Amino acid sequence: MKVFKVEPEGFASNSYIITADGKSAVVIDPSEESVLDELRRKNLQCEYVLLTHGHFDHVGMCGELYKTGARILCGEYEKDFIFCEENASIFGGVYIPQFKIARTLADGEKFTLCGVDFTAIHTPGHTGGNMCYLAENCLFSGDTLFCCSVGRTDLPTGSMSKLVRSVKKLFVLEGNPTVYTGHGPDTTLEFERKNNPYVR
Repeated sequence: MKVFKVEPEGFASNSYIITADGKSAVVIDPSEESVLDELRRKNLQCEYVLLTHGHFDHVGMCGELYKTGARILCGEYEKDFIFCEENASIFGGVYIPQFKIARTLADGEKFTLCGVDFTAIHTPGHTGGNMCYLAENCLFSGDTLFCCSVGRTDLPTGSMSKLVRSVKKLFVLEGNPTVYTGHGPDTTLEFERKNNPYVR
């Protein structure tokens, strides 16, 4: 399994392209057009999109990938929020998603996409339906866990108490996976267990 990180050029999230065969790919949180450029450069076809949550800075290119046939998946408690007016008006903008969700995922659900085995982990706090995804020794944390920080909780469906519980849920995962965050640099779970000032 190879992971390619696509960092944002403006206000958007990190995106991740995952491939096992060098041909098909899963994209996590496709935020900007640079994700499409990277797929073309690497001659990869996006078959699936995994969304950690529905904020516009994480889903910006879902519509374009949907047009190419990509199937878009999200947490079972996030689907309705993605398409609601409350989410569309965050930060004073209006975002109308131009895609559909193929299916939703439950907490603890194990599934395989493009030859890669994933586990979905429901981590409410940044949003009510936020998901993290574990694949091999990689944890894609979205806006739940950052390097020495955590996601904000002052937006609709956010909750600091739930976020703390969610981060503690991640901390008890086995091993020391690399944490690929929604914003900022990568980290490791062991480093965050020892050093994250928000959750000890």
